[in-house]
This record gives sequence, C-alpha cells and structure tokens, in this order.
Amino acid sequence: MAQQLTAKEPTAEQIAEFKIYREFGVSDYEYDLICKYLGRKPNYTEIGVFSVMWSEHCAYKNSKPVLKKFPVSGPRVLMGPGEGAGIVDIGDNQAVVFKIESHNHPSAVEPYQGAATGVGGIIRDIFSMGARPVALLNSLRFGRLENPRVKYLFENVVAGIAGYGNCVGIPTVAGEVMFDESYEGNPLVNAMCVGLIDHDKIQRGVAKGIGNPVFYVGPATGRDGIHGATFASVELTEESEEKRSAVQVGDPFMEKLVMEACLEAINKGLILGIQDMGAAGLTCSSSEMAAKAGNGLELYLDEVPQREEGMTPYEMMLSESQERMLFVIDPANEEKVREIFARWGVPCAKVGKVTDDGRLRLYHKGEVVADMPVKALVDDCPVYHQKSEEPEYYRAFASVDTTAFEEIKDLTGALKQVLASPSVASKEWVYQQYDYMVRTSTVVRPGSDAAVVQVPGTRKAIAMTTDGNGRYVWLDPEVGGKIAVAEAARNVVCSGAEPLAITDNLNFGSPEKPHVYWQLEKATDGMAEACRALGTPVVGGNVSLYNENEQAAIYPTPVVGMVGLVRDLDHITTQEFKREGDAIVLVGETYAELGGSELQYAVLGKTEGRPPKIDLEVEKRVQDAVLEAIRQGLVASAHDLSEGGLAVALAESCFGRGLGAAVNVETSLRPDVALFSESQSRVLLSAPPEKVDALLGLLAERGIAHAVLGKVGGSDLVVKVNGREGIAAPVAELRKVWKDAIPCLLKN
Repeated sequence: MAQQLTAKEPTAEQIAEFKIYREFGVSDYEYDLICKYLGRKPNYTEIGVFSVMWSEHCAYKNSKPVLKKFPVSGPRVLMGPGEGAGIVDIGDNQAVVFKIESHNHPSAVEPYQGAATGVGGIIRDIFSMGARPVALLNSLRFGRLENPRVKYLFENVVAGIAGYGNCVGIPTVAGEVMFDESYEGNPLVNAMCVGLIDHDKIQRGVAKGIGNPVFYVGPATGRDGIHGATFASVELTEESEEKRSAVQVGDPFMEKLVMEACLEAINKGLILGIQDMGAAGLTCSSSEMAAKAGNGLELYLDEVPQREEGMTPYEMMLSESQERMLFVIDPANEEKVREIFARWGVPCAKVGKVTDDGRLRLYHKGEVVADMPVKALVDDCPVYHQKSEEPEYYRAFASVDTTAFEEIKDLTGALKQVLASPSVASKEWVYQQYDYMVRTSTVVRPGSDAAVVQVPGTRKAIAMTTDGNGRYVWLDPEVGGKIAVAEAARNVVCSGAEPLAITDNLNFGSPEKPHVYWQLEKATDGMAEACRALGTPVVGGNVSLYNENEQAAIYPTPVVGMVGLVRDLDHITTQEFKREGDAIVLVGETYAELGGSELQYAVLGKTEGRPPKIDLEVEKRVQDAVLEAIRQGLVASAHDLSEGGLAVALAESCFGRGLGAAVNVETSLRPDVALFSESQSRVLLSAPPEKVDALLGLLAERGIAHAVLGKVGGSDLVVKVNGREGIAAPVAELRKVWKDAIPCLLKN
C-alpha cells in the first residue's frame, strides 16, 4: 500500500489557539519562551524542531543540575562530555574513544529494531569522532523470565543486538543482563561502543568556516523515527504500542559502508566537522554543529535525499532514519569527498552551507519555511530543578534486619538456587549469538569480569565492562551509585588493567516525581564521589528518564561503562582457576550484608533493608594492591565478589576449566551470611604455591585484609565454614545448574 501523503499542517495561529504544541511535549511556559526567542508564533516545522531540541533526550533539562556534579577532567582526558563520545589518552599518541547510550523505549515496543538501531547509533557516535570502533558492549534489564512478554522482549533484543553488530563487523565482547520484576513493561537496553584513534585524527562536530558546504551522507530520509527523541522523553503506556513509527529501522550493511567512507575521508584530512544524525536527526546535528562553532546554518531541504514522496520540511527535519551523517568540508575538497563516497556506494548530497548570522534557516521549494536562532535551540532550553523528596520506603528500610530469617542449613541447595537465578546464571545463551571474535583483536572473551581487546601493533590492551545494580540503588541511591562505579573499576582491575574513565547511562523514572528526582540526585552524588576517589572521570554518557511501567518507576539504574588500560599483554588476568595446587586467597573483609543481595531475592523472595556499605578509601587500596600483585606476576586468577558473594565467586572460578576447590572460611558470621553476603571491596585471587608468600607480603605491607582459604584441586567444590561442611558438590553439577538456567526458562 502506498504511503498516505501528510495531512495539511496546522497554522501558527491554530497551534497557539488549540495548544497543539502540548502534543509535542512543550509546556505553556516553554511555548511562551519560544515565541519570545522568535519574536512571533512558531509554525509547524519550527515547533517540531523546538520540541525535539528541548526534549529531555536532547536538552537534559531535568538532569543538567545533577550532571554538573560529575568530575569530567583528568590528566588523560582529551575530550569530555559535550561531543559524540569521550576520549582518553592511552600513551604513544593513541587514545580510546567510548560512549554508552540507551534505546529503552523503542526496545519496549519493537525490541529487535529498537535494540539494533541502538547499536547502530552508538557506533556512529564513535566513528564520528574519527575513531575506528573495535568493540561493542551492552547492559540489559528485563522483568522476570517466567513472563511470556518478557521472554519475547529478551529474545528479540538480543537478536537485534547480534543482528546489527555481527553484520557491521564489530565484535560484541561484554555486557551484563539482570532480571527483576521492576523492569517489566520497561526493559533497559543500553549499548556501548569503544574505538581507537590517533591524537591527530580526532574530529569534532562543528560547523566551521563561513560559506563552507554542508554535506549529507547515508541512505535517503524516510518517515520512520519521527519524534523518536520526544518518544524517549515520556512514560510508556498502552498507547505506546501505536507509536511504532517512532522506532527506526536499521541497515547494518549500509552502516558499514558509511563508516568506512567517513573514516577514509577523515584520515585524508578532508572533513572539518562531522556529526551523526542520531536523536532528532537532521535537526539535532545541524543546530548542534552550528552552535558549537558559534555560527549559523542554511539547509536546502529539496536537496535532502528522500525515500518517500511528498515529504514535508517537518518530516525531513524530525525523521530519525538511520545510518546518516552530516559534515562540513572546504569547498576545494568537494570533488575528492564525492569520489570517496561514490566509490563506497554511499549517497552523498550537498544540502546547505555555514553562515555567520547564528540562525538555522530552512529552505523548501524556494521559500524560507523556518528561521530560528541556533542559540535558542541548543543553549537556551529552560533547566528545571525538580522537587526532591526522600521516599517513605527508604525510611522504613532503615530498621530492617536483613539477617533476621531462619538460618539456611542446606547451603549447597541455596548455592544452586542462586546460580540458577537468571541474573547470576551463565549468559552464554546471550553471547553465543554475538560474533565476539571478528577482527581477531579480542583477547578475553565474554564471560569473565571484563572483556579485553588488544591495541593493534602494540603490547597494550583495553579492558572494558558495564556494571550497575538497580536493587542497591533503590535501597540506598547514594551508596548504590558508589558501588556501581567501584564494581566496574574492580572488574577492570581484576582483568589486569588500570581504570581510566567512565561513561554512564542514568536510567530512572519520571523526574517530575519527587522521590524519583531524589533517587537521581543521591545516585549521582554517590557516583561523583566514587569517580573522584578512584580517579575515573566521567567523559560522556546519556540520561534516560521516564522509565515507568503500570505499577511504578523502574528501579533507579545508573549503568557504568568503564575502560581500563592493560600496559602489557602479560598482565591480562581472567577469573577461572588455572591449575591444581594453587592457593586461594580472599582479599577484603566480609560483613553481615544481605540487603539487595541475590540470596535475598532468589531464595527469600525479597529486596529490602540497606545495601552493603562501601568505604571508597579501602576500595582504592584494595584495587591498587590487586593491580600491583597482577603486574608483579603473583596472581593466576582474579575475580571480584559481587552478586551471590563468596559462594558464587568460588563456583564461577571453578567453572572455567572444571577445576574444583577445597576451602575453609574462618568467620564469626553465620555460615549462610558469610558465604552469600555481598560486602564490597573483595576480590578472590588464586596464586601458584611459590608466589603465595610474596602475594601475602604485598597485601600485608599495604594493610589489606586477606585470608588464605584453601587450594584449587579435584573435581568438587567443597566449602567448609569454621571446619564444618557448608557446600559440597561436583563442579560439573553446579555448572550444569548455572549453564542451563536461562535456556530452560526460555523453553518453558
């Protein structure tokens, strides 16, 4: 069936009289401001442009006050927030480029394309900086897998991520998946991309040089994805299903061609400024590029390649059709640029020029159809300091004793229950769908604490991970925010890398609800403090608000994407035990801390109390000591203790090579608490017998609490507590429970 032509647009007067702007998410106050900036009433195209540029997704109007708290600079930071991605120096004139973004709402209504285009968008953010993407990661949250709708979303989101990443030829090397009923109806799909670049190749999204031509590259513009940015800035409802048109459709094969053509033009020094057409499409890229340069821009919309007939200026400006870029060049290089894109088979069209008057001016069929000040679009959006209020549940949880349950005697059974919990269980069903070895730089594959990718032609490597625990943040946002950063850094350290910097994705409910804004404030306070303590500045990221379902807001879920530098390939460390006879050493102290734990959730069916506490000074000392031990060659394996505590960390360390372990935990705690507590700043190490003394000496010298638990060996995991049997089971049996959990749930 042919696409119906667009209905006649309302006039500026009708927009004002019938308050049509409200349908676009523009308030009365904001409409009056827009009129003031324009000196008149906006027409339909202009109100459309303002509505997306002033949406939360583009303007961060509710989150700017909290984002200011983050440390954003450091000795290694070459590019902080504000550009397509953050850039951090890794020595030798090289840098790592990385960013995380969300595609939550699109994935909730159209999971395959929602997830796929999320991956496509984050890749474009990386190569628009001039970097070659080398790795993809993701962080996913879903409801309970017993729910048929959740199964559908989970299977299709994973398929979308795999389908796009595999086709474009970038390995998906790491990620995390958690399941909790809090995310039912509103899954979280956060995609991260990491790239490498030489310092002299770094690009910025600036429209510089008065009179310089502006080029559009990539496939033609269609009507898909119109108002995608405003769709991402509202709560999902049953009617959201009708908004499938706000979800874009991706073409990874075209993305690959666009990427290669753009990188060739950048490497030949032909591009002055470049930006991807992500959220808000042509609107956002043109106005932001002009704003960064302090210039204006004229766009000739008749020249924009169009996939459908009769497209209006409004539709062209707001479409979020995928795989498109906007860039500025010197007119002298026009023929060279056209030749490159023609050779790669990528459409390329001159659609505008840079001006000196600070206006975004749109021409269509010989007429000016929109004329707006760039500054008003990009910089003058109102910023809201929303009301913040400590919720009642938080106060109530202060008095909950999380150990006040009948002691669990069957500790082997409890371990099996926790290992079978989908959040802890093997994610092999997920990552086996990803091509994680393409380009052959992947040194550590999915399944360990962090992935590691070699920097080509060097002995260096980049470790990378995503982390975040919504339960902790819900129970105590400030502490949970600290833990999210600390755990990401711990994962990177356990891989043999020095943590460098983070990118974050703040997934929260509606900021207009006082308790949600309080969660956002407190979580960012905690994250900022942890970033300062661990020396890992925030170099970019994304905010995704209005994540709500019919019951309530999702758990507040800040996701931290972290990169670290492995100085030498010899330092790369993984979590599995390596050989019989190695000593097993627990670094850090264990307390009675079960609030928000996997034991509490999977076995007791609760999430309550307070999360584990964290001392950032202790965390930093533990991380520094473990990294030094790894660099001195004293460590055979390293695994951070997180979900499921010591019991799960021991089991997971056994799974890699099927080696068993015999350990004894000396403790004053109850056995079930000692084994499943999720106390922070703990790492499980194994070390060859001849290196144990040196390892223990290093830990003692640095004042780090530690205990030798036992040895690697045999085919069973045997855990005694104060000399009495606690856990005893064949490793193969435990591994089967852990490995089969997700596939079994999907079959039922």
